[in-house]
Amino acid sequence: MGARIGIKRIYEAAQPEDGYRVLVDRVWPRGVSKADAALDAWMKDLAPSTKLRKWFGHDVARWEEFRAGYRRELADHPQALSQLLEKCVQQRVTLLYSARDPEHNQAVVLREVLEEELAEAWAPNEPASPVCYADTIWSGGN
Repeated sequence: MGARIGIKRIYEAAQPEDGYRVLVDRVWPRGVSKADAALDAWMKDLAPSTKLRKWFGHDVARWEEFRAGYRRELADHPQALSQLLEKCVQQRVTLLYSARDPEHNQAVVLREVLEEELAEAWAPNEPASPVCYADTIWSGGN
């Protein structure tokens, strides 16, 4: 399932294999034109809150706390998460971020959550992930 969800910096050139390109930053990245971004969506609701983002400050020592806090925030946006999950079921999705660290950013966490939800949808008898909305996808979002 991991091949269905990619992550990359928005500063990297768009490629056809990116599929559905979605920016998951709350603030538009500096130095990137909307045309160059080649976005299909900008999902600000799925970005970490300004408070959490500023607290984290890309300090790797705060990574685990950031991950936990961001997962809690994602739980407050089930509709946006469900929409993105639907796209993941339909086609390849690439989560775009502007942070310099490719291993410690919100796209990494969001991909983990999406992959957990997709795994839950395919194996409903397994223990659920912390943010589980897979059943809303399969029932048409209602």
